[in-house]
Amino acid sequence: MAELIDVPRGMKVIKSVVVKRLQSGHFAEVFLVLHNGQYEAALFLNDKFKPGPPIPYPLDSPTEANSHWMGVRPSVGLSSEESAVIINEVECENSLHKQKMVDRWERMAN
Repeated sequence: MAELIDVPRGMKVIKSVVVKRLQSGHFAEVFLVLHNGQYEAALFLNDKFKPGPPIPYPLDSPTEANSHWMGVRPSVGLSSEESAVIINEVECENSLHKQKMVDRWERMAN
């Protein structure tokens, strides 16, 4: 695993779930992480942490290529397949460890 930059204090990176090359040439990588006692997904662009929701959120206007997004400024579009893999990984890990995921992002974003 590459050296990750700006990982928030208390966040433990578990494993890479999805990697994609963006049109800009940057690499977006979504990791399964343990944060605040629950498993979440975390977005890294060129190995630098980007804040955002703990799982992919549906786009208001999905396209054939992208149905969900993660991260803010910039956000990264994800296909329905990529989103399903990420969400499944987070849900399975929380279920396995008997954790109930609380999405604090919606409260923070509103």
